[in-house]
Amino acid sequence: MTSRLPRRIARVRPVPPLSADEHFFVANDAPDFGSDAGRKWTVIHSPFPSSRANTASPARDGWETGATVTEGHFTFLAPAVPVNVLGMAHNTGQPGRDLPPQAFHKAASSVIGPGEAIQLDSTVGYVDPEAELTVVIRRPARGLTAETARSAVLGYTIGNDVSARDLQKTDELWISAKSQDTFTPVGPWIVTDLEVSNLEIGIVHNGHELQTASSADLGWKVDEILVYLTSFMTLQPGDLVLTGFPAECARIQPGDTVVCRVEGIGELRNPVTGASWEDLPA
Repeated sequence: MTSRLPRRIARVRPVPPLSADEHFFVANDAPDFGSDAGRKWTVIHSPFPSSRANTASPARDGWETGATVTEGHFTFLAPAVPVNVLGMAHNTGQPGRDLPPQAFHKAASSVIGPGEAIQLDSTVGYVDPEAELTVVIRRPARGLTAETARSAVLGYTIGNDVSARDLQKTDELWISAKSQDTFTPVGPWIVTDLEVSNLEIGIVHNGHELQTASSADLGWKVDEILVYLTSFMTLQPGDLVLTGFPAECARIQPGDTVVCRVEGIGELRNPVTGASWEDLPA
């Protein structure tokens, strides 16, 4: 059991922003997320002090550290800017545990925030969402043990491991199936000091609630996953570790809305559209 009450930490952008990449970190200690107190946030220093990518923008009027800002005056972004985004393959129940732990990389460029569109190319084929309890790393971590694993964790958020199933069949490394632009929605915030052993996980697809499951149904648990990953790589502040999807999913297509739910954290909602890529400037 945890000894401290959970706190929410979010990365947000003021409305209107002063620049396209302006962002600040805010915190909220209210236990009722939907209450008036739950919608009032306090501007804080970055919770990733050693990460240049997660350095907050210079203060502006009303956004100094310690200032109070209310929802409606900002938009939620993906709660961290990761160097690495990792997922766990085959991590459901005893069948998953009977296999050696196996991770896959998702491109950091695939990360989007709440409300942003999952964009599907017309050639991508069958695509599923996967609602996953997601670990947010707070400090550089290598060689973690069962006893030290949680010391590297800032908290937990919701990740949607969008997966192109047809491409998984033809790409044994899953890179094209998992790392397409917009294929990792994350958010809306990080919850610290959360007991994660038995949290309900599920998806609402176009308003229809699919069958839920629990984080207890994961084959390899959070501590074990972190020990495994840091046995061969260094996790960095802001990195995201998606732990696996034990519940029911349904194919998504342009025009859909997908909501990923994790008990104790909340909801991550994203529309689905057709792809509309534009050439980047040279």
